[in-house]
Amino acid sequence: MMPRGRLRVYLGAAPGVGKTYDMLAEGQRRASRGTDVVIAYVEDYGRPLTRQMAEGLEAVPRRTVPYRGCAFTEMDLDAVLTRRPQVALVDELAHSNVPGCRHEKRWQDVEELLEAGIDVISTVNIQHLESLNDVVERITGIRQRETIPDDVVRRADQIELVDMSAEALRRRMTHGNIYPPERVDAALTNFFRPGNLTALRELALLWAADRVEEALLRYRHDHGIQQPWGTRERVLVALSGGPEGDTLIRRAKRTASRGAGGEFLAVHVTRDDGLASASPQLLTHQRSLVESLGGSWHTVTAGDPAQAVLAFARQVNASQIVIGATRRSRLKGLFGRGTGETIIEGSGDDIDVYVVTHAEAAHGRFLHRRKPREED
Repeated sequence: MMPRGRLRVYLGAAPGVGKTYDMLAEGQRRASRGTDVVIAYVEDYGRPLTRQMAEGLEAVPRRTVPYRGCAFTEMDLDAVLTRRPQVALVDELAHSNVPGCRHEKRWQDVEELLEAGIDVISTVNIQHLESLNDVVERITGIRQRETIPDDVVRRADQIELVDMSAEALRRRMTHGNIYPPERVDAALTNFFRPGNLTALRELALLWAADRVEEALLRYRHDHGIQQPWGTRERVLVALSGGPEGDTLIRRAKRTASRGAGGEFLAVHVTRDDGLASASPQLLTHQRSLVESLGGSWHTVTAGDPAQAVLAFARQVNASQIVIGATRRSRLKGLFGRGTGETIIEGSGDDIDVYVVTHAEAAHGRFLHRRKPREED
């Protein structure tokens, strides 16, 4: 069986940041080393520097597709497969093909090239990712009609972020390096407003950071690395399902927000004997609170809650664990360690544990609420 080709994607925040230029530059670099590289489809939009970068690279002629009385050109998938290069440059991964093509979307064409053992280098803008469609519309006021499933891009063997500040991109626009002169003013006052570009840039940076984090977790797993690597603050709040959960969740959120790129997760350990140990209503409420604050909720089934929390913390590369002060009385403590104590002792030098006090904590004394008598 022929090995599958490798996919490299240049990801940008907006048109004009230089994705196509960088893709062509990579094609030129590989061609100079003797790799068989062809342009399967590149859209230069009349940009002189992009067009210049394509010079010298073989281009597979496009296919003309008639549709509703007009002629459109698309990538000729069969011609590329017949030519069978080592590397194909395919611009605009999220593009929708004209009806009459074999596939509805260009990323599906690329999938066929990869299955044929051809490496592909492509481009995509952050606003075309399906999961961000609604967010981008709220930011820009424009709904993207061409989208691509996030997983298609996530599965890429390499993702390279092509970054540019909003000010630099607007200067490129003013100098005529993105759109022709007659379109510049409208673009600068609409899609290319500084706020729009800054927000899209942040989306691209965060999405790329998450992809890098996935690769890091996979590397740690493949190499059997147990101790967390503190690449960013990742705060894990351990929830028993008790009434103190809201306090712990909010504290974890505040702690994670203090660092750039920080995030927080919540984990609840259910008993492996099937017996309920927490109120389903409280757990539902706490999960809703976690998600409303931007955290992620996780459930683990185990017989030893403390060890389960520690194992999960190391699995997700957590830098901190937030737990509630014990609700156990001092008398109960005489008969064994509580979950919190075990977590603290097992965290080692690589995970900080924060014990948060709350109204339900025993604080080493008996808690007893006497019902008021009628004569009180």
